[in-house]
Amino acid sequence: MTSAAFLVLLAATLAGYWLNRRAAREIRDRGERLHSLAGYHGLFAALSVLVPVLVLVLAWLLLQGPVIDRIVLAGLADEGVGGLGADQRGLILSEIKSIAAGRVFGSPEEWKLAAADRLNALRHLSGWLMVAVSALLSAAILFYTRRRVSAGFRARDAVERIVSGLMIFCSLVAIFTTIGIVLALVFETSKFLSMVPLTEFLFGLNWEPQIPIREGQIAAEGAFGWIPVLVGTLVITVVALAFAVPVGLFTAIYLNEFASPRLRAVAKPVLEILAGVPTVVYGFFAILVVAPAIRSFGASLGIPVSPNTALAAGGVMGVMLIPFISSFADDALSAVPRALRDGALALGATRAETMLNVLFPAAIPGIVGGVLLAVSRAIGETMIVVMAAGLIARLTINPLDSVTTITVQIVTLLIGDTSFDNPKTLAAFALGMMLFIVTLMINVLALRIVRKYREIYD
Repeated sequence: MTSAAFLVLLAATLAGYWLNRRAAREIRDRGERLHSLAGYHGLFAALSVLVPVLVLVLAWLLLQGPVIDRIVLAGLADEGVGGLGADQRGLILSEIKSIAAGRVFGSPEEWKLAAADRLNALRHLSGWLMVAVSALLSAAILFYTRRRVSAGFRARDAVERIVSGLMIFCSLVAIFTTIGIVLALVFETSKFLSMVPLTEFLFGLNWEPQIPIREGQIAAEGAFGWIPVLVGTLVITVVALAFAVPVGLFTAIYLNEFASPRLRAVAKPVLEILAGVPTVVYGFFAILVVAPAIRSFGASLGIPVSPNTALAAGGVMGVMLIPFISSFADDALSAVPRALRDGALALGATRAETMLNVLFPAAIPGIVGGVLLAVSRAIGETMIVVMAAGLIARLTINPLDSVTTITVQIVTLLIGDTSFDNPKTLAAFALGMMLFIVTLMINVLALRIVRKYREIYD
């Protein structure tokens, strides 16, 4: 029935656009002057139907499940279900839903079969009601919008108000989503800090999250100092950026200023193919090719190298980041007004001097944006680090050692059945909060750099 409701919505939207546009054209053909174009009259009708009916359908789909579940459970009062706990009622409801879906195991009781039939009947009825209500609401709105068509109706202003409202709504969704994420992190982090001292978490030099398996167990308190995890994240990020930033920038400069149009037309798409390679493929490449090569080279020089190294993970991550930096830098260089380039060449500067003294400084804001995106991608990468760098947190800045990152530890702590009442699981939220703060500081720094160079350029 959901598909039927959306078909009704689509049909009503298209019908409203066509009918109002046709009506507006008839008014224009009679010689009257329209305030707005006929297309705006059609858009006003289409948006007037689309927005409220879509909200109705989505709200119906969101609420019908809990409402039907309550009705089904209320009908089981004679079976003593009302006196059970919430978990037991949930198990019974899950079994009824499985029976309703045709997944019957064993010989369920008759009252469960009856409840499953009632559940299907309520879902069927709810679906038809949703279609009927959607059709009635669409028809009412179509009648209203058709009555509004006239020579003096400001359809363009009405469309702009609706579109403006949609944009404001989308902005509020993004804002409140961010606020919700921050509040969730703050709430869970506060619970973690009630179990682990803040000084231990911020300044501790050991990361070994453990919880007692049984009551009274000794030596299972764990260590929750995040410094080794932070250092590992920074080491891998620095290695990746040390490789990706120079290669990406020089590639962008060459393709933008010195490469022939034919070479650029071939090299740029090939380079951007790297951005579409799955990270697990990079992880396989790191663990099967790069890591053994580093170990062999280190053995030939007599340098001890761990089986999993930050150098292997960071180097392969740098290859992954090259398209991001190169693409942003190339777009920033292309956005510089051509008059600056022509003026520098006219004054006798070489192409290299023009790039170094004119184009590159003018493109700094865009280039910083590309590098910032690369930093965020490097900090948030998980798969390559898991496969090539390891899971053990060590306090070291040696890229030849095995390290781990914040994101890897978050995933590790939340794998499997988790109970959010112990410091081991809640440590993942504390790490997420610190990662959020670090990323925010990077963004603030980048904005300051961009503003500084923009003021110099302006």
